[in-house]
Amino acid sequence: MCGIVGLFLKDKSLEPKLGEMLTDMLITMSDRGPDSAGIAVYGTDRDGFAKLTVQAADPSGFAGLDKALGEAIGADVKCRVIDTHAVLELPEEKMAEARAALKADHPNIRVMSAGEVIEIYKEVGLPGDVAKRFDIPHLTGTHGIGHTRMATESAVTTLGAHPFSTGGDQCLVHNGSLSNHNSLRRKLKHEGIEVETENDTEVAAAYLTWKMREGASLGEALEAGLDDLDGFYTFVVGTKDGFGVLRDPIACKPAVMAETDQYVAFGSEYRALVNLPGIEDAKVWEPEPATVYFWRH
Repeated sequence: MCGIVGLFLKDKSLEPKLGEMLTDMLITMSDRGPDSAGIAVYGTDRDGFAKLTVQAADPSGFAGLDKALGEAIGADVKCRVIDTHAVLELPEEKMAEARAALKADHPNIRVMSAGEVIEIYKEVGLPGDVAKRFDIPHLTGTHGIGHTRMATESAVTTLGAHPFSTGGDQCLVHNGSLSNHNSLRRKLKHEGIEVETENDTEVAAAYLTWKMREGASLGEALEAGLDDLDGFYTFVVGTKDGFGVLRDPIACKPAVMAETDQYVAFGSEYRALVNLPGIEDAKVWEPEPATVYFWRH
């Protein structure tokens, strides 16, 4: 099953309500995925600085993390703890050093996302409970995507939940199943891209990261996926300034989109969109199979 929601705002006046609207959409999809949930939100950037969103089963491990990490990379680090997650803010040029230091010195802390604007929060539990734990309704931003999971191919764990982020300010959620993810995993490893979980969705995210690292735009990477990714899938993808949707050529997974002058919205079912402002006047359609849809600020 699984449920996907996405919201790309055109109207800046709606940005303070992004988290609230995404939360309502996500909760509506609870019966499609009750075991875990996650949301990626794209907020505003701060010149010269980047963010690492990290997760720990025991949040007490965040105590003193800003000081320890700051000493390791030789720069000031700010740490904002939210339940089992924390957002670390640090100089952009220190990102690679910070990730290496976390891996070496804090192995129980896992990176959820990295970039200038992205923050990812995900945990086991009902979507409404997950959103409440991280105060998602009060997050602001320009766009975001969310996922409610019904695990079929791997265990119900925090790391198995969506969204998956394998590149800077990039994330992906997925409804469906890839049949060739193991061979792709080996190919990506050969290209220097590590996939940390058994989830095929992370492989799809890493594939797009690889393609964009090689110079493709998000739209071009999604187009290439039609040839390289076997299985049935609906992808919703976020980048720093973009929002993309792709269904496989058969398109057996449900999907609906809506667009107004204020936003573009995606839901696995129309009921996820019914409370959006102006939905009664929106252009509503089912995305075509094997067709890339992409919007950019």
